[in-house]
This record gives sequence, C-alpha cells and structure tokens, in this order.
Amino acid sequence: HFGSLGVFRRERSEVTFAALCLLLTQASGVKVTDEVIAVFNDMKVRKAQANEDEKRKRKKAILFCLSKDLKNIVLDEGKEILLGDIGNTVMDPYQDFVKMLPPDDCRYALYDATYETKETKKEDLVFIFWAPDSAPLKSKMIYASSKDAIKRKFEGIKHEWQVNGLEDLKERRTLAEKLGGSSVVTLEGSPI
Repeated sequence: HFGSLGVFRRERSEVTFAALCLLLTQASGVKVTDEVIAVFNDMKVRKAQANEDEKRKRKKAILFCLSKDLKNIVLDEGKEILLGDIGNTVMDPYQDFVKMLPPDDCRYALYDATYETKETKKEDLVFIFWAPDSAPLKSKMIYASSKDAIKRKFEGIKHEWQVNGLEDLKERRTLAEKLGGSSVVTLEGSPI
C-alpha cells in the first residue's frame, strides 16, 4: 500500500530503499501505453527517405510520466521538442530539454543526442530517469519501481542516465561524458 510509504525516513539505508523498490516493482504492475512504445519506435528508426515535413515532426526529446491512477506510463502532454522547433522556437535543444524537467517530480525521458567524436558524427537515444532530490519520496519510489517496465519496452537503448538534480545535467559536458567520454568534441553543434 503506497499510502504507508510516508513513514519511511530519508535516513534509511540504501539497502532498505533498494529492497522496497524491488517489492514495489513486483507489486506495481505498471503498464507502458502503446502510444509511448510508438513514440520510442519512431525515434529509434531514422528514416533516410523522410521528406522535410516528416523530419520536422520527428521528436528530439520527450518526457513520459505516470498516469494519475499510477497504472500506466504515458506521454507527458506538451513536453516534447520537435526537430522542426530547432532554430525557430528552440535555439539550444539541450538547454530547452533541461528546462522541461519538473523541478519537484520524477519523469522518464528520451533524448535524441547529436554529437561528434574525434572520428565521426553520431546520433544516439538516451533514456533518462529524472528523480530530483526535491521530489516526494512516494514519487521517487513509484518511478524507481516502474523503471524496468519502460526499459523493457525500449529495446536497443545504449545510454541510460539517472539524474537526481539540475546540477547533474546543467552542463552539456555531463551528457557528453555519458555518450563517449573524452572522445566527444561537440554536442548539438556546440563544442564541449
């Protein structure tokens, strides 16, 4: 029963938190909606023959949240950046993505990172679990326990990143390190 989670204090050990998350994972039964899976599949498949209009509608970044009844992982309405937004309403997609994250609640996100290493240009999807320290404990526990449900649907993700505060991601260098360490020289066209 999630209502009783408030009795757990932050001082509890990581082992207790991990054990509780494992129990919640088994009990949560959270489902990933078909719409979320469709968005992931669309972001994963790069269509070489896509026309300009199709390219403009491709998602650069998107947030997912739990439904109000806590039974499904759904699209976080209006929380997306389209490729067509870049250069128009979005000048720096990474910074706009960071600003989309709620300061006091958890989210899952997909970010389609464009970067260059010393050898080549690359694009990779990054799965991000946003769990800020300021989020309610209940939210952190439910999101943590439901993370495997969404990860199982996002097959082929090479990069996963758990972020616990804005200081962890405000500088693009942190994401660059996740993508390829010191070999990354630019992210979203900006030098590291």
